[in-house]
Amino acid sequence: MKIAFFGTPAFAVPSLAQLVAEGEQIVMAVTQPDRPRGRGHRVQPSLLKTAALAHRIPVLQPERVGDPGFAAALASCGADLGVVAAYGKILPDTILHTPRHGTINVHASLLPRYRGAAPVHRAIIAGEQETGVTMIRLVREMDAGPMLARVVRSIADDETSDVVDRALAELGARLLVSTVRDIAAGRATEQLQDHALATLAPRLTTEDGRLDWTRPARAIHNLVRGLHPWPHAFSFLDGSRYLILRTGVEASAGASAARAPGEIVEAGAERLRVACGEGTVLAIHELQPEGRRRLPTRAFLAGHPIDLPAVFQSFPSAE
Repeated sequence: MKIAFFGTPAFAVPSLAQLVAEGEQIVMAVTQPDRPRGRGHRVQPSLLKTAALAHRIPVLQPERVGDPGFAAALASCGADLGVVAAYGKILPDTILHTPRHGTINVHASLLPRYRGAAPVHRAIIAGEQETGVTMIRLVREMDAGPMLARVVRSIADDETSDVVDRALAELGARLLVSTVRDIAAGRATEQLQDHALATLAPRLTTEDGRLDWTRPARAIHNLVRGLHPWPHAFSFLDGSRYLILRTGVEASAGASAARAPGEIVEAGAERLRVACGEGTVLAIHELQPEGRRRLPTRAFLAGHPIDLPAVFQSFPSAE
């Protein structure tokens, strides 16, 4: 089957590689234009572009997928099927319906839950214990098309979004191959989504990382996991901004449970414990002072002793 593949980040690479390994003919790879990335903000290609070029697949990088020139290029390649895996742009109807069998999507959630750009992050932030990949046929409405297949995966209590994303990318790649085979053989079946059960997973912003210590420790722990490796949870201590990178939920006991949210209840040896809402306590295992390297708690406290009382705050204290 001739396939036009749309994708951009690391999540898309296993799907492309699996299709190639199974002998599918990728007639073009469509990815976002080269952008400044990394610390040096150097212009770099997407990971999908690099992978496609390694397989000698023609690459297109339209600034606007609605441009007539791109539509003509897609029509001329004779694709039987369009495949989308985290492309990053909404495709117009004319593009979705150009391939003979339409366009399908590898979506990293158990639809209809978590429609949108950040399904893995939002599922972890919400404290979900399982997630998965759903293959859908793309329609005009975002992630609302009929479902073709799905696979479920559990989420461990300490897993971060990057770990889960990598696992789902591999699961999605295998699910994609079987779905493509079903479509080619004419045995694919579709199940409509229950739109009443739909939830959204909007794109993340840095503001999502601002910690509210009045929330329970479990909710804060989930936020820290869901926002790793970007944009990270953060808070302020003595006017300085800290990224909170790795945490754990601890049983609250005695005086610790009565402290005000954000108050540090212990800061010594290898332990940094902070009071949270509902009398709960969060242990910080790794953090990063702004502009410096990340440190495990033991190393941080060795070089930055904290005199109690001290309080983490959602906003920097006024001068």
